[in-house]
Amino acid sequence: MAVLPAAAAAAYQAVSQMGASAAPTATSAVPAASGAGSFSNFLSDAVKSSIDTIKHGEAMATKQVTGQANVVDVVNAVNAAELTLDTVVAVRDKVVAAYQSIMNMPI
Repeated sequence: MAVLPAAAAAAYQAVSQMGASAAPTATSAVPAASGAGSFSNFLSDAVKSSIDTIKHGEAMATKQVTGQANVVDVVNAVNAAELTLDTVVAVRDKVVAAYQSIMNMPI
């Protein structure tokens, strides 16, 4: 599977915006080495953010059909949803590949 440079750049931008838009909390200020559930919290927040982005894209597309939304806003929302979905699929593929690699290791 070939990854387009523009898609990769957009995915990195989306991830950086997720981190920038999140309000600093006590759990996000804790370094990863000292927090017991910090990675799971990060992963949970990333999944929730991905779901929200995709739902927003769907909602904007529905508003456009009824004539309640601007075309530019709809295109931006749908593009963000598409990039989010591409990122989630790429991460899933890497996780599956890593799992298969671990399972193929000799004991």
